[in-house]
This record gives sequence, C-alpha cells and structure tokens, in this order.
Amino acid sequence: MQLQGKHIVITGAGSGVGEAIARLLDQQGARLTLLGRRIEAVQAVADSLTEAQGIAADVTDRDHFAAALQQARTAFGLIDAAIANAGAVESVPFRKMTGQDWQACLDVNLTGSFNTFNLCIDDLLSQGEGRLVAVASTAGQRGYPYVSAYTAAKHGVIGLVKSLALELAKKHITVNAVCPGYTRTPLLEGSMQRIADSTGCSMAEAEAHLVKDNPQGRLVEPEEVAQGVLYLLTATSLNGHSLTINGGEF
Repeated sequence: MQLQGKHIVITGAGSGVGEAIARLLDQQGARLTLLGRRIEAVQAVADSLTEAQGIAADVTDRDHFAAALQQARTAFGLIDAAIANAGAVESVPFRKMTGQDWQACLDVNLTGSFNTFNLCIDDLLSQGEGRLVAVASTAGQRGYPYVSAYTAAKHGVIGLVKSLALELAKKHITVNAVCPGYTRTPLLEGSMQRIADSTGCSMAEAEAHLVKDNPQGRLVEPEEVAQGVLYLLTATSLNGHSLTINGGEF
C-alpha cells in the first residue's frame, strides 16, 4: 500500500515507539492521527509533523476511544490503516499479582488492540484496502519472568493478529505484528529504574543486565521498530506475520 495521503491512526503516539512510527510515516506523506492519554504529548509530536493531529484517547475506554476516532475522521476522512501501539507493563511476581493488576495489563495491551482494530475495520472494508499492525513484543513469542500478565496479553495480541489476518485475507487487508525485544523507550527506562531502585545497581548496570543475552549487546532503538512497521504497511503478501526485531536474541 502506498502511504502518500493515507490516513493512519497510531495509538500510544506521544513518545517512544509510537512517536518514532509517526515521524517515519510523516516522511512517507501520510496524514496522521496520533492518539494517547496525555494530549500534551501527542499534540507536541503532531505539531512537529507535516499533516498530523493529536487527540486524547484511552484505548481501554471503548466509548471514549470511538469518539476520538470519529473526531479523527472529521479532520482526515476514513481511516486507511491503524497501528495498535499503546501498551503498559508492570513487573510483579505472579504470587503477589492481584486480579486488578492482571486485568489492568490485559485492558491496555490486549483489549486496547481489539478496540483499535475493531473500531477501525469498517473504514478499511468500505475502501477495499487497508492495513492493521499491532506492536506486540517478543513477550508474545516466549515467556519472561515477573511479567506474566504482559506476556499473556502479548501472546493474545499475536493470536488476534493471526486470526484476523485469515478473516480479512480476501479483502485486500493485511494484519501483522512487530515483536520488538527490549527497546529504548520511556516504558523500559521505568523498568530499568525499578531494577536499579530494588537492587541498588546503576541504570547502566540495569541496562547491561537486560542486554546480556542479546547477540548485538544493545537495546533495540524505537526507529528500528518503526522501520519494521513501515515494511508491514507497504508489503502486500505478508499477512498474519509476527516480525521479530531483537538483534537475533532467542
């Protein structure tokens, strides 16, 4: 799909991977709706781009999110592609996890992806073409300790992608996911800070711990994830695919 003039919605677009995706797609001539809970953050990114708008939206609040998408359509017309990027993670041992902890994680990471795709799909179908991309995680492909809710949610996202890809395969709509490893974002920096606080190590030592099994010995950069998203948006035959971006760590 050519992106020039296409209306693309990105959730969690105020920083990190979402911001990097927005900046790369802006270079491709797309019209962008940037959604996030903090209007100041998404509007600041939007103001720095060519043709973009920032709208406050919470992917866990379906009615509020639907209203935000309608506002997006008023400015830029029907949606051509949606990128479900909003996410959250908390590190907690499973035996100490509460039902509220579990549900909150699934609400953002899994139900948020459902809401994004489900509330945009009619636009894509009416136009006879479109793209849906989820920013999942390598946590959707393997297990990680102390983030069982996040891991379960991201496995669910990949399952959603695979199933929806089959439903829409003959509609000229592809559904794919990117699965980044540890990526240098505010979300990860928060996790590293908690590691440092709980163990007494430095932030540099916390980062070294996270990358010790990475063959490249480094974190993934948000711009590298954005390149993967761009590839999935423009590719035609890739469908139901999970693109791993982690420097070869398995």
